[in-house]
Amino acid sequence: MRVRVLGTAAGGGLPQWNCACEVCGTARAAAVGRTQDCLAVSGDGTAWWLVNASPDIRAQLLAAPELAPGPARRQTPLRGALLTSAELDHTLGLAALREARDFTVHGTATVLGALPVRGVIDPYGGFRWSPAGDTELELAGGLTVRAVPVGRKRPRYAAGAPDAGDWVVAYRLTDRRTGGVLVYAPCLAAWPPALAAAAEGADCVLLDGSFFTDDEMTERTGAGPTALDMGHLPISDSLAHRASYPSARWLYTHLNNTNPALVADSPQRRAVERAGAEVAADGMLLEL
Repeated sequence: MRVRVLGTAAGGGLPQWNCACEVCGTARAAAVGRTQDCLAVSGDGTAWWLVNASPDIRAQLLAAPELAPGPARRQTPLRGALLTSAELDHTLGLAALREARDFTVHGTATVLGALPVRGVIDPYGGFRWSPAGDTELELAGGLTVRAVPVGRKRPRYAAGAPDAGDWVVAYRLTDRRTGGVLVYAPCLAAWPPALAAAAEGADCVLLDGSFFTDDEMTERTGAGPTALDMGHLPISDSLAHRASYPSARWLYTHLNNTNPALVADSPQRRAVERAGAEVAADGMLLEL
């Protein structure tokens, strides 16, 4: 399995356009940044699947050589997308792909039913919407995937929607040829038994790294809810589970612009590395 990490920041990216926190200031001064969280995965290097579709998707696709179109003029290696939630930073990129043909979007029935972007895309006629339930799906290119419910957090625009248990999922992706396993959970409110089971035997676990501590937003910006109130398990809590999966590569993604672990020489980054974990980087390529 080949995994191209297209983006690693939480909603708004780094630096965030309206934020003058220390981390954003450092990124601006150094002219460096991160795009919003998104993956591309393939079992054969030919058929590729997005996992989420960030608002930065155009720039991300242009930066990934495997995802270039051709050889036909409108041929593309993208076969579809898997959605972990209905959040705008995970789904708005679908609108930029509206001219795709034979493009299948998998997500839970709850998520697919809530997406406002469907009304924009459907008139173009090239998308199929496929609910992902409890059964394992086979994807073109030699991958199988299973959705793992991990949260009930609804997007703000869907505050009045039913309180279903599958608003947020992780995915366990398996390469049928090599047996390589990736677990991807960019939004995680807790550490449920279903995720613990899904991570067993995984070669790589990519986790929600939105915040380092629960009170980070208040500490860094002077206002805002806690990480747990926002549906994100802090790194300081999820790192405690690292020792249970010693053979897995353990990476954090979906990092909020306030997260001090974004700074390479920070005490928080060193704490991540001492635990045998990493902070994922935009553009990195994983092979499982």
